[in-house]
Amino acid sequence: MKIHEYQSKDLLSQFEIPVPKGSVAEDADQAARIAQEIGGDRWVIKAQVHAGGRGKGGGVRVAETVDHVSREAAGILGMNLVAPQTGPQGKLVRKVLVEQGLSVAQEFYVGITVDRSSQCPVVIASAEGGMGIEELAATAPERIVREWVDVGLGFQAYQGRNLAFGLGVGPNLIRPFAGVFAKLYKLFSRMDCMLVEINPLVVTQDEQVLALDAKIELDNSAMYRHKDLAGLADMGEKDPLEVTAAEHRLNYIRLDGDIGIMVNGAGLAMATMDLIKQAGASPANFLDVGGGATAEMVTKGLEIILGDKHVRGILINIFGGILRCDVLAKGVVEAAANVDIGVPVVVRLDGTNVAEGRKILAAADLEFIVAESMLDAAEKVNGIVR
Repeated sequence: MKIHEYQSKDLLSQFEIPVPKGSVAEDADQAARIAQEIGGDRWVIKAQVHAGGRGKGGGVRVAETVDHVSREAAGILGMNLVAPQTGPQGKLVRKVLVEQGLSVAQEFYVGITVDRSSQCPVVIASAEGGMGIEELAATAPERIVREWVDVGLGFQAYQGRNLAFGLGVGPNLIRPFAGVFAKLYKLFSRMDCMLVEINPLVVTQDEQVLALDAKIELDNSAMYRHKDLAGLADMGEKDPLEVTAAEHRLNYIRLDGDIGIMVNGAGLAMATMDLIKQAGASPANFLDVGGGATAEMVTKGLEIILGDKHVRGILINIFGGILRCDVLAKGVVEAAANVDIGVPVVVRLDGTNVAEGRKILAAADLEFIVAESMLDAAEKVNGIVR
């Protein structure tokens, strides 16, 4: 689960990691009041959307008077922010974070994620703060320092010192930096995070160490242990189709292709997406109805797929195991009676009661394209996209 920058900074503060003074606003007047409360002679106004690179899209601005804060907040709120991580469709800005302006002397990158090849967390740091870590890893990997953490032992003090020395900070900053690394790992571990990132971690002119920006992703599978964090989810940032799917216990992820898919099982979904790519098309979604799908779930799944205006055809690819093919076929027929499909549908069934399932589809007198095999399905999908 992704959360906003201001929410991430609240969590950092709970773990005693310093952050700039600031608060979130939903209108220009509130932004001005926050600036007055913070004080000073310079403020930063930042769009709160689930995407990086906001500054490149005009979502981060500096103001030097309270009136200027109000104007800049008004200019950001309600805008459709297009940034490198939003995609061309952009994201609507509903909130801004107003923070004190700082005189920055140095910027660093710090992050923690799971290294799947080593099967343990890894702390990543670089003296090239403000840059995207992916770009830096590709162009100058030698500028990145890493420490892998044994989850049984936890993050060790010497690892914090190793990272600080690797960044080349001055002797008086070794302890503050090592402290930030240790506290950040504690947050990562205790909150069941998939990612924590501070970019940049800054040293100010008066040698304060603060998290100027923050990004945290929480593990959805561990949210039952953190029910107090469930309220951090911003449903306005999620795809409406994905929200609807979750409400009906469907695993749906929208993609940018033109062939909608419905399958039962994540492995079959991946194989089906490969099949569609080989046919010369692109998958419009990942939709797994699971082993216990009902006719109602199949109907809702078709409605969700068709809710994407880019869909030109649908491939239903079901292997009957827990979900029998005849049950699925009845669900598809019932769904077709209740949903205005309007695009070609290829159906491929195999497994338990496959013969009965195909008979049900044939007897329904519906305009489905029935495929006998994966290869046959690929050829028929290819016929749709041509």
